Amino acid sequence: MTILPKTRLLALTLAGLAAATPAFAHHPMGGMIPATFTQGLLSGLGHPVIGLDHLAALVGVGLVASRFARGLMLPAFWLVAMAAGVGLHLMSADLPYAELLVALSVVALGLAATMRTNLPYGLIAALFAAGGAVHGYALGESIIGAEATPLAAYLIGLVTIQTALTTGVAFAARSVAKGTLAAPALRLAGLTIAVTGAAFLALPAFA
Repeated sequence: MTILPKTRLLALTLAGLAAATPAFAHHPMGGMIPATFTQGLLSGLGHPVIGLDHLAALVGVGLVASRFARGLMLPAFWLVAMAAGVGLHLMSADLPYAELLVALSVVALGLAATMRTNLPYGLIAALFAAGGAVHGYALGESIIGAEATPLAAYLIGLVTIQTALTTGVAFAARSVAKGTLAAPALRLAGLTIAVTGAAFLALPAFA
């Protein structure tokens, strides 16, 4: 089997997953607003994992961060901007085409991970900040209307799970990078992320 059919198969598979998951991904409590600290915490921990677009973005952040000597500091730009994005949504700020921007950020992260040479540190920090903000805005949707306690727990959950995922992927990628097949494997992972974002971009065309 050639690379092209494999790529097409991957794209079709991810498109199917993307089509099947968006409604669930944005309602980790089944559409219910968290009412307790535990519910808020579990919602925050689960939301970025059950959403394929959010999960792909976090993997992309880890992959790109792993390529820099000071890379483990880079996810902080994502996390701070993500929390700010949640806050903007809670303050009823309007971000047009938020879901489109989320998908575009996934594509951008995937492409950055596939490049043979590193982009400038500052540019990556800006990409992480922009991506974190739009993902945070989208993640804020499921907590609107919640009381202060579950809201605080939700934010704790979001920061905890995203810190664990991005740094965990970065450490894993650095470990893999020691192998002889590291570069092609990591670039393939980046391509998979980019295709995932492209699948979400295509969703409106099939809606």
